[in-house]
Amino acid sequence: MSQPVITVEQLSHLYGDRHALDHVSFEIPQGDVFGLLGPNGGGKTTLFRILSTLLPLQQGSAIVAGANVKTQAHQVRRNIGVTFQSPSLDVKLTVRENLKHQGHLYGLSGPMLKARILEVTRQLGVDDRLNDFAEKLSGGLKRRVEIAKSMLHAPQILLLDEPSTGLDPGARHDLWNILRQLNTTAGVTILVTTHLMEEADHCSHLGILDAGKLIAQGTPYELRGQVGGDSVTITTDNPVQLAEKIRTQLNVASTVMGGAIRIEHLEGHQLIGQLATTFPDEFRSLTLGKPSLEDVFISLTGRTLTKETGEDA
Repeated sequence: MSQPVITVEQLSHLYGDRHALDHVSFEIPQGDVFGLLGPNGGGKTTLFRILSTLLPLQQGSAIVAGANVKTQAHQVRRNIGVTFQSPSLDVKLTVRENLKHQGHLYGLSGPMLKARILEVTRQLGVDDRLNDFAEKLSGGLKRRVEIAKSMLHAPQILLLDEPSTGLDPGARHDLWNILRQLNTTAGVTILVTTHLMEEADHCSHLGILDAGKLIAQGTPYELRGQVGGDSVTITTDNPVQLAEKIRTQLNVASTVMGGAIRIEHLEGHQLIGQLATTFPDEFRSLTLGKPSLEDVFISLTGRTLTKETGEDA
């Protein structure tokens, strides 16, 4: 494995007496696409802000591109590009003007800045939009320009906070094609925070954050392997009652999530037949699938990842 370009050890952060992060540790190897997956309120944004030097480090350590986040914040900023969840473009300026002003913040000017603008906009597929006003761009194109801004100074690491927020599926697909290209051709290490399953599946490795704790790490394949077997989903008008009947009559444990029942089973195809035969009039649908990252989160926490847990932290 490549040398770690980000190392986090025993990182904790308190808001009053509440732990937003609780002794979080992980490493990201150079050239990786690493995802921090978790619900709102899980601690993703707090961790993102600490790594991007926006929040002071309270306890533990974080090394980014060889620089200590606590004592060498200026050096960290030289080595990272940051794209925030909130829009950062001045919509009354053109794409070129937005990029020029960003370049000036990093000390770029003249022919060097012009060359960098052309290079990053070509990489992001927006070089034909340089003279367009930002307010005229679609959500997907705006996100590309924001990433172009963060790439102007040729950073080693790209940090993206919920990059697909507000994008339609097509724009999300295009965005991830571009991120993979930056990763493979430019060698940029990418860290993203997300609560979206589809986005997490694009990552090489994942860390699952919940209530400030890192509860699992691994590749998407490895994490799904922790569940094993098949995943059966039952939609019904009376999920609690049916789940109890399944437990008592079939000796099968399940988890009730809203109006659905979720069951992890080694032989789901056989269980589907038993359920259909035993309870023919008590369900609306039976669905068989392989474990998803949602199933992994349910297995670890007993609730769905998409359930809102309050404002993100």
